[in-house]
Amino acid sequence: METFWDWFWLSVWWFFFVMYLILLFQICADLFRDRQLSGWWKAVWVLALVVAPFLAALVYIIARGRGMAERQAAAAVQARQQTEEYIREAAGRSPAAEIAQAKALLDAGAIDATEYAVLKERALA
Repeated sequence: METFWDWFWLSVWWFFFVMYLILLFQICADLFRDRQLSGWWKAVWVLALVVAPFLAALVYIIARGRGMAERQAAAAVQARQQTEEYIREAAGRSPAAEIAQAKALLDAGAIDATEYAVLKERALA
C-alpha cells in the first residue's frame, strides 16, 4: 500500500526531472543561439549532454551561465522591439489612411477607378 511519503518523494523526483528537462532545453537553445561558438564546439557540448548529461549540464551552467543569461536577455529585448514595431506598424494602417492614399493615387493618375475600388474594398475588409 502506498503511503503519503511514497507519493511525496515521487512528486519530488518528478519535480527535479521536469526541472532537469527544462534546463536541458535551455542549454540546447542557448547552444544554437550563440553565434560566437563554432559548430565543432556545439557538437562537443551536445555529445557531452548525451554521454554525461548531469555533469555536462552542471559544467555548462558554471562555464557559460553568464553568457547564457546575456544571450537570453538580448533575445527578449529583440522580441520586445519586434513586437512594438509590429504594433506601431499595424496601428498606423487605418482604413481611412489607406483609402486616402488610394484616392491620392487615383487623383495623380497612377491608378484607374477599378484599381481604386479594389484598394478601397481591401481597406474596408
